[in-house]
Amino acid sequence: MTISNRITQLMENSSWIRAMFEEGERLKGLYGPESLFDFTLGNPIEEPPKELKKELRDMLAQETLGMHRYMTNSGYSDVREQIAGFHKEKSHLPFTGEHIIMTVGSAGGINVVMKTLLDPGDEVLVMSPFFVEFVFYIGNHGGVMKLVETKEDFHLDIKAIEEAITSRTKAILINSPNNPTGAVYREDELRELAALLARKKQEGQRIFLISDEAYRKLMYADTPLPDVFNLYEDTVAVYSHSKDLGLAGERIGYIAISPRISDERPMIDAMIFANRILGFINAPALMQRLVGKFQKNSVDVSGYRHKRDAIYKILVEAGFDVALPEGTFYIFPKSPIEDDIEFIRILQRHHILAVPGVGFGRRGYFRIAYCTEMSVIERSRAAFMEVGKLYCRTGRGKEG
Repeated sequence: MTISNRITQLMENSSWIRAMFEEGERLKGLYGPESLFDFTLGNPIEEPPKELKKELRDMLAQETLGMHRYMTNSGYSDVREQIAGFHKEKSHLPFTGEHIIMTVGSAGGINVVMKTLLDPGDEVLVMSPFFVEFVFYIGNHGGVMKLVETKEDFHLDIKAIEEAITSRTKAILINSPNNPTGAVYREDELRELAALLARKKQEGQRIFLISDEAYRKLMYADTPLPDVFNLYEDTVAVYSHSKDLGLAGERIGYIAISPRISDERPMIDAMIFANRILGFINAPALMQRLVGKFQKNSVDVSGYRHKRDAIYKILVEAGFDVALPEGTFYIFPKSPIEDDIEFIRILQRHHILAVPGVGFGRRGYFRIAYCTEMSVIERSRAAFMEVGKLYCRTGRGKEG
């Protein structure tokens, strides 16, 4: 064997998303792309804002000397100050550029955070259903991912979280708006979580709250996303501009470290060091310079809302039991049969490509990524209706 046993095992247990995407590519080769309805991959389809594209053109036209060279591992100081200003205004906390570390997307950012916090065997609690790559990000640095079930509506089960905490628990990783469910955690449940962590701290156990906010601007309700920095002092948040600015291929994001953390300087220094030794060195220079001034901008969320409403209506009419997503561009219906993998195969026979819930830690469901052309959603209606006629009863849509 030329590769390690560990990587062999990881590859065997790797993402169902990629597996279904690759199966979709095979089927497209057989039937042609126009005959398939591909909802597998969360690849953002909305284009970046026009103002951002103009700024990028203007930056390139300036031909500033040194704009593509290395910079400090934490990123350009002026960009970090811009982002800190955004968080200071939003949270009313004393953020400075020192609290911001530019990263290679949120994936790079979460790996940096895990490298900084975890010793071998430390546990990270993750809410299920969960983004499938979390298990690798945690395992990369010797940590152990411990899944905690959410409630039936995919919101936090504080009692289950408390029961899952052990002496080895080092952090809790939350993702809201959530991939794969589209759920958005309410302020009251986050306050309950913060109160639990505060009690644990008083008892002598310090547990960090890590908030993955890759979809923070892709929300459909008028209520703003709760600011985690105001809820719990030992908080680190990780951001990505892949979705909110439509820059998935540019791999740009950042870590924000709460100024309320009592010993923040060692943590900041450790994360800067981790950013370097993990091989990221620094986030892409051009994208850093671009995103700093666009912290309040986003893609046109109304396009995703329109698609959400369309796919939700189709699923309910077809007879599926499904919750209306509050954010992201995912919807997570119940499988009408117990075996969600078998149901995915059934959908494939009707040329619908989706991902089984088992890949997200929740059997009996499946994920649809509706960040696709509206025409794909519209054309899929007949196929969903046919599947629903064969396998579903009356649809049960759930809002809120």
